[in-house]
Amino acid sequence: MLPNLASFELVLASQSPRRYDLLRGLDIPFVVKVIPNVDESFPDGLTAGEIPTYVAKKKADAYQSLLTNKTILITADTIVWIEDHVLGKPTNESDAIQMLQQLSGKTHHVFTGVCIRSAQKQVVFIADSEVRFAELTDEEIRYYVGNYHPIDKAGSYGVQEWIGYIAVESIHGSFYNVMGLPIHQLYEELKKW
Repeated sequence: MLPNLASFELVLASQSPRRYDLLRGLDIPFVVKVIPNVDESFPDGLTAGEIPTYVAKKKADAYQSLLTNKTILITADTIVWIEDHVLGKPTNESDAIQMLQQLSGKTHHVFTGVCIRSAQKQVVFIADSEVRFAELTDEEIRYYVGNYHPIDKAGSYGVQEWIGYIAVESIHGSFYNVMGLPIHQLYEELKKW
């Protein structure tokens, strides 16, 4: 697929196994390259979709040295946005439990910013999915955190895991965005490359 990319090396700059699986599903050859410890901080004052867009571009900047005339780099960042504040990745299990308690019985947004960069150009876009959670008991939350260890996930949950089965009442927008990569939008952008 996508013969326009045949002369390029497509690079996914991510440690996320979910992003790897989603991109692999497009049947487009790519490689994964990871520079550890990319700073994912962002300035105060950024809100909602501005945050992951900023961080995705910042991640791409960290990989600038990998770019050649035949490289296309993909970086992404995902956040959960609820009641005018951001939930990133939890720092520990207690933090994860508190995040899930905040999400319980409420609607939140999942924003993913994606940066596609080559030596010649850059495209940045944002995806927004609205997710409604059912009321969760403390026992259900502790079970999920204890058995699935969602420390590497924005908002402390993986929609494709047990918690998604029992908690997600509805999603408006891309399911795959909630997993961490709005794959349909990415495919559309790569078609135009």
